[in-house]
Amino acid sequence: MRGVLWVSAIALAIHIIPLFLPRNMPEQELAIARATEDVESRLRFLVPLKTNDKATAQDLRTAAELLREGAPAEAHDLALEAERREPTSVETQLLLARICDLERMGRCVEQSLSKAGKLAPHDTRAELLRADLSEEKGDLEGATQALAHAHERAPGDARVGVRYGRMLSRMGRPDEALKVFAALEGNLPQARLLVERGLVLTREGRNREAVKLLQQAVQADPKLAEGHFQLGLAWFQLGNEDAAEEALRRADRLDVSDTRPLATLCTLQVKAGKFEGARQTRTDLERRFPQRMDAIRELCRLP
Repeated sequence: MRGVLWVSAIALAIHIIPLFLPRNMPEQELAIARATEDVESRLRFLVPLKTNDKATAQDLRTAAELLREGAPAEAHDLALEAERREPTSVETQLLLARICDLERMGRCVEQSLSKAGKLAPHDTRAELLRADLSEEKGDLEGATQALAHAHERAPGDARVGVRYGRMLSRMGRPDEALKVFAALEGNLPQARLLVERGLVLTREGRNREAVKLLQQAVQADPKLAEGHFQLGLAWFQLGNEDAAEEALRRADRLDVSDTRPLATLCTLQVKAGKFEGARQTRTDLERRFPQRMDAIRELCRLP
């Protein structure tokens, strides 16, 4: 026991000694802050970086990011210092926008996003962040406008196009959404495009047309799990429960890390009154994902 205590004491000393050694390198402060969960302790290591001549703008941004959630005011000061040291950084403006949003400073958010847009006219990140912030507040019209601007800046960007098309569909503008997806021809795999178009039709209740497109998608790429998953949902809307189950089980086999196919199947089985099948499906899910058991039971409630 005495030997164990000595070993423990030595190990503790090895970990504590660096905290008392003189430090003037930002990397040291950042490393210690990352290993510290308590915000107050992080402040002690990170706030002095504002006056540290060796700290780069990237160091200050990293420090601000570490403090953003727990101490937004101090994070704001660090981000402003990063802006002073590197005035042309788009990353700093995006970080400032996120911090200002936490502080409920709408004017500051807008100013930062506008600066980011002027610094990089062809960069879509400012508009995508604007869309994120608008959507979080329930402002879907504002999010749609921001995505439209992002799409104008990069019409061939598949990531932007898919998100814009989905938002247009969500806003009840299916024809515009389909045009956006048509413009992505060649920039997105054909099977993925067919799935996106099928989702637009499904949202509009055009399930027979959606099934045809989704069948084409899984034929073009039989290993596309999302295609089989959406096909299963469309089949169920048409009342073809057997085809729906087959598609959902196929999606589950293709991506065993995704709980959605079996969770959806369980819900559909309950709606169809197939309680024994639903119980077996839920048991399978609980066995495979024991850490998500509560969420699974919430998704699939048995009578």
